Amino acid sequence: MVLKNASILAIDDDADVLTALRLLLKPLAKNIVTEKNPSNIRSQIEKTDYDVIILDMNFNGLVNTGNEGIFWLNEIKKQKPETLVILMTAYADIDLAIRGLKEGASDFLMKPWKNEKIIETIKTLLDKKKTKSSKSTSLNSSSVEIIGESDAMQDVFMKLEKVAPTDANVLVLGENGTGKDLIARALHDNSNRKDKPFVKVDVGALTSTLFESELFGYKKGAFTDAREDRMGRFEAANGGTLFLDEIGNITLGQQVRLLTVIQNRQVTPLGSNEAIPIDIRLICATNVDPSTLADESKFRKDLIYRINTVDIIIPPLRDRGTDITELSRHFVSLYAEKYNKNTFSFDSGFISKLKKHDFPGNVRELQYVLERAVIMTDGSVLKPEDLVFSSIERSVTKKSIETTSLNLDDIEKNAILTVLEKHKGNVSKSAKELGITRAALYRRLEKYEL
Repeated sequence: MVLKNASILAIDDDADVLTALRLLLKPLAKNIVTEKNPSNIRSQIEKTDYDVIILDMNFNGLVNTGNEGIFWLNEIKKQKPETLVILMTAYADIDLAIRGLKEGASDFLMKPWKNEKIIETIKTLLDKKKTKSSKSTSLNSSSVEIIGESDAMQDVFMKLEKVAPTDANVLVLGENGTGKDLIARALHDNSNRKDKPFVKVDVGALTSTLFESELFGYKKGAFTDAREDRMGRFEAANGGTLFLDEIGNITLGQQVRLLTVIQNRQVTPLGSNEAIPIDIRLICATNVDPSTLADESKFRKDLIYRINTVDIIIPPLRDRGTDITELSRHFVSLYAEKYNKNTFSFDSGFISKLKKHDFPGNVRELQYVLERAVIMTDGSVLKPEDLVFSSIERSVTKKSIETTSLNLDDIEKNAILTVLEKHKGNVSKSAKELGITRAALYRRLEKYEL
C-alpha cells in the first residue's frame, strides 16, 4: 500500500500537534482524522479501519498509569491487531520506547519531529506490511497455515519463498514446539513436487534394528518376522518429499547408512541385492544445537553437507513479539469452534500475561495453554486467571539450566564461541566485546582448538 491510499488517525491532547499533523499529511494520504480525547479511540477504530494510528504517549486523562500511551496501545491492538501504531512522545525515554515496541507498536518517534522522518516512517511501515501480507498469503500450506508477522518469521518466509520451488535439501533447526514439521510441509506444498507423496519419519525414535527396515524396506524372509515384501520410506516417497524428523538423534552407524543412500540416490532393501533408484527431495529437522551438529565426534560432516544445502532456523516464540497475539486469536477461535463455545474476547491483562511468559514449549505450549483456557472458562471473556502454564515445561527448563556445565574453561569457551558467532568470526570486534586484547583472544582460540 502506498501513502496516498492510506487512512491515518492521529491522537494527541495538544491541538497544535494535531493541526500540524493534519496539514502535513492531508495532501499525501487518502484520509487523515485527528482526535484529542483518547477515550474516543474505541469508537473511532470501530467505525473506520485505519491503516496507521499515530498515538501520543502521555495524556491528561482518567488513565493514570504514568504511561497512558501503553494502555491505549493495548486497547487498539486488542480491537484491531493488524493496525500499524506509531508511538510519539516528547520525552527521550528509551525504556518506554522498548516497552511500546514489545507491546506491539510498529515504530517510535520523538517530539519535536522532522516532517521528512514522519513521512518516511509511515511509507516504510506500509510497504513492509504489504510485503508481509503477500508473503504470508503465498506460502500458506494446503493443510496448515503458518501464522506470523514478526521480523523473525518474515526471514523464515523469505527463505521458504526462495527455497520451496527448488529441489535443494533443507535442514530445519529450532527448539521443540516451534513448528518445524509445519515448515517442512510448507516446503513440500509450495514445491514442484506438491502433487507427489510427502512422507514423514521420526528417525530419532527408530531403534538400530528398525532403522534400515523402515527406511530402506525389506524382502520376504530377510529376517524372522519378514513374512512379505515391504516398501521402505525412501521408496514410498519416490517422486516427492521425504521428511526425516529428529535427524540429530541418530547414531554414527545410522548416519553412515543414510549417507550412502543419499549419495548414491538408490536404496537396497534388506534381503535383496537389487538397488532401487530413488528421486526424492530431502528435508531434515532437529532441535539439537548447531554446535553439536558441528562436532564430528557426534555427527558426520559429510552427512551435514549433504542434508544442509539450505538451513532454516525457526525462532522461539519468545523472540516473535506480537505473533503471540495473532497466534492466540487463531487458537482461541479454533478451540471455541471445536468445543461449541461462543466467540471469546480478551481481557486487557490476558495478552499481557501471555507476553510475559517465556514459553519454553513454544507454539505447542501456547496452543495447549489456550485450549485449556477455552475448555475451563465459563464466560465469554478470557482473563489472566484463566491462563495456567505447564509445570512440566518449567521443570524441563529448570533442569536444563541446572545441568549446564559450570566448569570455568567450558564457560570461557562458550563465551568465546558465542561472541565469535555474533561478530561472524571478526577477531577484533570479538576481543573488544570480551574485554581482552586480540593477542589474548588468539591465545584462547589456540588453547581451546577453536
